Amino acid sequence: MSKRKPNSSGIVYSTDPDFRMDEDLPQEGTLAPRQQKLRIKLDTKQRAGKAVTLVEGFLGTTADLEELGKKLKTHCGTGGSVKDGLILVQGDHRDKILQWLLKNDYSQSKKAG
Repeated sequence: MSKRKPNSSGIVYSTDPDFRMDEDLPQEGTLAPRQQKLRIKLDTKQRAGKAVTLVEGFLGTTADLEELGKKLKTHCGTGGSVKDGLILVQGDHRDKILQWLLKNDYSQSKKAG
């Protein structure tokens, strides 16, 4: 069986004329960079003591989140990933990420904790 199921809700057919699948609903758009309130923090939990910089609070589509994550990882020159609405960048790059975000019009971004 495929890992990516086209319909994971289990609904095959509905007789309700007003029934709509979640995919039929319009997707929410991504907020402008000035309206994003991103928080940057350092995390070492469950990572064998290795530091990871987290960027959280992004409101928008997953494609835009992945694009921002790719730009941040490229700017820092390191690896990372995007999962569960978070951008993870390997290493302690809080200052570098904050400067990049402020330079690219994410004016409400801040370091947390």
